[in-house]
Amino acid sequence: MQDDSQTAYAGRWVARIRGKIVAQGGTPEQALHAAQTSRHKEKLEIIYMPLQFSHPPLLDKVRDALPNQEIYLVGGAVRDLYLNRFSPDFDFASPSGGISLARRVARALDANFMILDEQRDTGRVIVTEADNSRIFLDFATFRGGDKLEDDLRARDFTINAIAYDLRTSSIIDPLNGADDIRSKIIRACSPTSLSDDPIRILRGVRLAAAFDFKIDLATRNAMKDAASLLPNVSPERQRDELFKILEGPKPDSSVRALEMLGVFPHLLPELTAMKGCEQSPPHVFDVWEHTLKVLGYLEGILAALETESSDDPFLAALIATLGKYREKFAAHFVESLNTDRSVRAALFFATLYHDVEKPATKSVDYTGRIRFFDHDVKGAQVASKRAHAFNLSNDEIQRIKKIVFNHMRFHFFTTQLNEKKREPTRKSIYRFFRDAGEAGVDLVLLGLADLRGTRDKSLTAELWDSALKISSIFLENYWEKREETVAPPRLLDGHELMKELNLESGRIVGRLLEAIREGQAVGEISTREQALTLARKMAEQGKDN
Repeated sequence: MQDDSQTAYAGRWVARIRGKIVAQGGTPEQALHAAQTSRHKEKLEIIYMPLQFSHPPLLDKVRDALPNQEIYLVGGAVRDLYLNRFSPDFDFASPSGGISLARRVARALDANFMILDEQRDTGRVIVTEADNSRIFLDFATFRGGDKLEDDLRARDFTINAIAYDLRTSSIIDPLNGADDIRSKIIRACSPTSLSDDPIRILRGVRLAAAFDFKIDLATRNAMKDAASLLPNVSPERQRDELFKILEGPKPDSSVRALEMLGVFPHLLPELTAMKGCEQSPPHVFDVWEHTLKVLGYLEGILAALETESSDDPFLAALIATLGKYREKFAAHFVESLNTDRSVRAALFFATLYHDVEKPATKSVDYTGRIRFFDHDVKGAQVASKRAHAFNLSNDEIQRIKKIVFNHMRFHFFTTQLNEKKREPTRKSIYRFFRDAGEAGVDLVLLGLADLRGTRDKSLTAELWDSALKISSIFLENYWEKREETVAPPRLLDGHELMKELNLESGRIVGRLLEAIREGQAVGEISTREQALTLARKMAEQGKDN
């Protein structure tokens, strides 16, 4: 080897003879072995060639808390250092004592501690920053053996099988993961990496989308072979990886990749029938391709609402119309249905399932037009069933059901405005949000993405303007006129109503309260006396019937 540019070996271990580099490797042992094959009689010097990257000060604090301790930063955090990305999750590995090391670090950092996995000797330190964000430090003993290299080889992909020695600030990279990072390749650590833990199929697809990497051919084939083993993985782990895909970049490309890898029959079996299910105009795609398009358009819409301009004329019009609600959209997605998963992920899951029952409800009328009666109602049931199987929270399940169940309503209002110039009435606006609640915002966004995914390049500016007008009307009422049309202040409660009308507790009380509330929303009732007048009238009519 020529020693004309030592920077080429940054982050590698090299063997030198009289100052000249003669071999290199990802570990000291690899560099030594490579040199000995041709220079076995000569005296070798094995050194590490420093890699210039900045690491978070938190790593220095961990090192100082564990002086002289053999401890390595491993996994995705090292990969992210190479990519100059910040990671809120740090995994550390040591020969033994993962839980006790975590305790020591927690005391030194004045942070929270918990036992993560007693059987695997894994402890967690939770550092809360000044802005209330949290950083997780997990300490575990070596996996796959009693040596660091055994631990690294037992991991999923080479880009995650790199270690950073906190004591010496050196890199240990036995599988050349750094080369794969530079080449933008996702490669399995071993031929059995995927079959050992099939959830790595989803993780590999997610990483490829997140970093714009390619999955190498041998790894893709191994993913296909291991897909049938996914049912052996717990529903919670399936859910967590799937939702990370859905809330990450390129959800459409990632979902397409999962389908091509043969994952759906073993993870999302309800989706398989959508492929090749034909639709009549104005649809330009079958149900499956339409769903992927909607996922992609939805991602584009959410991204556009975070910016101030776009080269896409449809997104530019969107920004001009709805950009004033940028902060309100951000607040909507910051709200949590579950501490471990985002509102955004729930929306994309509902989007993935919004047309799931079209194949089962497909019919052809006398004109030859294909219809899908009640696909929204039945689709909500199917989406709910899958959400239950993934052990989603009740709040998440209800949000997903509402989105799928009500997703056609947006298109009705858009058509009414575009073809008949009819805007939604105050009553219809009230009922829309009465049924959808906070999911109403999601329904507007899905409606816009669904429209683009339906017509694609055949979408006209006129129809898009109608859809934006409907969006603006609904969001204005939801965010600016809430007490007028969406959630009028209560004029009287159920106990007062029963006392005034001499009623017993029952469904009639709920119906009367709802009628009063709707009367307020449409502007017919504004006082307690008017509310009681309506309630008495309805109660009398009920007696007569």
